[in-house]
Amino acid sequence: MAARILLVRHGQTAWSVSGQHTGRTDVPLLDEGRRMAKLLGERLHRAPWNGLPDAEVRTSPLVRASETCELAGFPQAQPWDALMEWDYGDYEGLTPQQIRERAGDDWFIWRDGVTGGETLAEVAARADEVVRWARSADRDVLVFAHGHILRVLGARWLGYDPSFAARLKLDPASLSVLGWAYGDPAVERWNDTGHLD
Repeated sequence: MAARILLVRHGQTAWSVSGQHTGRTDVPLLDEGRRMAKLLGERLHRAPWNGLPDAEVRTSPLVRASETCELAGFPQAQPWDALMEWDYGDYEGLTPQQIRERAGDDWFIWRDGVTGGETLAEVAARADEVVRWARSADRDVLVFAHGHILRVLGARWLGYDPSFAARLKLDPASLSVLGWAYGDPAVERWNDTGHLD
């Protein structure tokens, strides 16, 4: 069983600033996003992390995650499609307000999903694949990915329905750690952005 799984959300992009749903569109990091990634890397290369020399590292292949990973100092990461962001289909590039104009004022992604893209169950199946991999590892694992897939991963690590992810806020360039408490899956830290202060 892995001691823990460390989750990093990519740094800031133009679409994360504007609130646009960024699924499979390969939006690059802003200069600020690159700065955030470097600060995160500095943190992970100091005590108590010390560069996580024995960790297995994987990243979403999308450039905003893979560049965050590289800038943070983990060029050995393996790309993995399971870590890609939710495929928002027809809602790709739209803000929540724009989606509500199409889908109704009470639209809520965690309940209503998207049209023309992945269902929440499909996103959860990918998250479950990551959880199985992490739990089978004999060392820490570190993943670089995206807000919604990481939130679903957090919910599934804890054994909750994927819709629980709605309650797990996640900021750009944040660090989260999932581990164990008394033999059960637990959250050690969540949405930690102390390195950006």
